[in-house]
Amino acid sequence: MVKEFEVHQYWAVVLGGSSGLGLAAARKLAAHGMNICIVHRDPRIDMEKINAAFDSVRATGVRLISFNADAINAEKRGEILVQLKEQMGDAGRVRCLLHSIARGNLKAMISESGPILSIDDFRLTMEGMAFSLYDWTQGIVNSQLFAADARIISFTSEGSNRAWKHYAAVSAAKAALEAITRNIALEYAPKGLRANCIQAGITDTRSLQMIPGSEQLINHDKNRNPFHRLTTPEDVANVVYLLCKDEAAWISGTIIPVDGGSHIS
Repeated sequence: MVKEFEVHQYWAVVLGGSSGLGLAAARKLAAHGMNICIVHRDPRIDMEKINAAFDSVRATGVRLISFNADAINAEKRGEILVQLKEQMGDAGRVRCLLHSIARGNLKAMISESGPILSIDDFRLTMEGMAFSLYDWTQGIVNSQLFAADARIISFTSEGSNRAWKHYAAVSAAKAALEAITRNIALEYAPKGLRANCIQAGITDTRSLQMIPGSEQLINHDKNRNPFHRLTTPEDVANVVYLLCKDEAAWISGTIIPVDGGSHIS
């Protein structure tokens, strides 16, 4: 395995990296020599499994620091960036900010038996799954921690432009996330930032399983996909890695489908 990032003392800041796409991306980047900072929010009951996963990333020879904290909280974000700066030292720089926060509300707009989606639910979902990308980008820029050629990567879905039941708040957040990413690509270009969204295909993760009707989404995607399988976290992690390479420096402001062709059928 070529560890091309090691010599540069690069770091990836992964927001939501304790499972799913975020953890798979952290593993992939670490395998190529990138140090990892993971910000996640999980209950104590899950920490034994999560810490074991983190130790497996450290076993590749990189440094990994983690913070079980609310990534949306401005005070916590400031504290994390201070500690990250200390851990990185003078030579370390953030090559990649990866946004993988899955903190959305999945209530229905109309329901006869349960609570319905409120404006506050929209606000909380937007803050967690969209606005936080800008907060963290701005925070790392202000702390002068980004590498001269840094990559901002976030995960979106087909739900940003399609209507799925119970997905309204997340759909709005994903659409906003894409818009914010485009503007980061435009306005932070003088700072050396490249920003892109990965539109991941249907992936059987904990986040997907929380969506009502997820089994139908899985079956539908298997049938329409040219390869007749779901996207895996590793499929997505491979593209995160590719976008972090020097050769991807001229890719910015895009939404990249990583779904094996599901979106074309």
